[in-house]
Amino acid sequence: MLFVKRVYIRNYEIGLQFRNGEFVGILEPGRHWLFDPGLTVRVDVVDMREARLEHEHLEMIAKSDAVREHAKIVDLKDYQRGLVWIDGRFASVLEPGLYLFWTGVRSVRVETVDAREVRFEHADLKVIVRSAMARALLDVCTVERHCAGVLFIDGRYVETLQPGLYAFWRGAADARVVEVDLREATVDVSGQEIMTADKVSLRMNAVVSYRVADAHKAVSASDDSRQALYRATQLALRAVVGTRDLDSFLANKDEVSSQIEEAVRTRAVELGLSIVAVGIRDVILPGDMKDLMNRVTEAKKAAEANLISRREETAAMRSQANTARLLADNPTLMRLRELEVLEKIAACGDLKIVLGEKGLAERVVNLL
Repeated sequence: MLFVKRVYIRNYEIGLQFRNGEFVGILEPGRHWLFDPGLTVRVDVVDMREARLEHEHLEMIAKSDAVREHAKIVDLKDYQRGLVWIDGRFASVLEPGLYLFWTGVRSVRVETVDAREVRFEHADLKVIVRSAMARALLDVCTVERHCAGVLFIDGRYVETLQPGLYAFWRGAADARVVEVDLREATVDVSGQEIMTADKVSLRMNAVVSYRVADAHKAVSASDDSRQALYRATQLALRAVVGTRDLDSFLANKDEVSSQIEEAVRTRAVELGLSIVAVGIRDVILPGDMKDLMNRVTEAKKAAEANLISRREETAAMRSQANTARLLADNPTLMRLRELEVLEKIAACGDLKIVLGEKGLAERVVNLL
């Protein structure tokens, strides 16, 4: 028919009717006959299975009351973001702007979020951050299970984060998370040349075990808390060992370690650290001093061995004197002693014994 335009719209489609470039209404599924003598009518058939409408005249379409019952209109301000769920599944994150979603075929839900709250929290955060669009609008970070995250927003400390997944809106503020390892760690203070009070140069190696007690203080009090602890231990070693002579140091190394630990612990608290243990691992003497110490030790041990030998000889002689006195006072015991001696001799050869009244010593005839 002349000047009549026929339009067929399927069940999952909808028609956008324009006249002279102006949006005039919606055409629902079915057959439509449009009178168009001036060829000014245009119908854009849209597939509603694609829930989001992208059209050059979106603003005009969204302002029409005819669209309201077929679509959800979302108008996001500069400080707002939108979370889109289609058929119960997360679909995308929306930037500020105007959006239209068809609701006839698909189930559409849009959550509006205030991005002025820089940290984004949501029950389905893990699902949301997997989206490529979400990654473009969110800074996502993960604090590992053995760490703590120190959160700064615009350079200001906000809080210390526990292990987990976190997200922050880009552009809303400068959000930064500094991850701090909470596991026990060690600092080796090795190769320290220290002079004792009696002018003996020692080469020492010490070790400090520590863990982070206050994550905020650990990243704020010093640009490198580990290096600061190393320096504090180094100075403590020199302060404690330098006031002792060599003999006092070697005889009381545990006491020296305790004094060093006490000095280091005070500094560690200022750095947000907790000291687990401090110990002196190695003490290296100069070569000539080592030889001298070995000779002194050898002389001491020789003197001790000589003293022990003399003490044992004195004890043996005292025991023999006591035995002789006991045998002199008891003739019968003397006889028994003689029998023991003869028994030992008989075990080594052929021995015949004649006993008389005047004792064994005068009556023994040895036939070997």
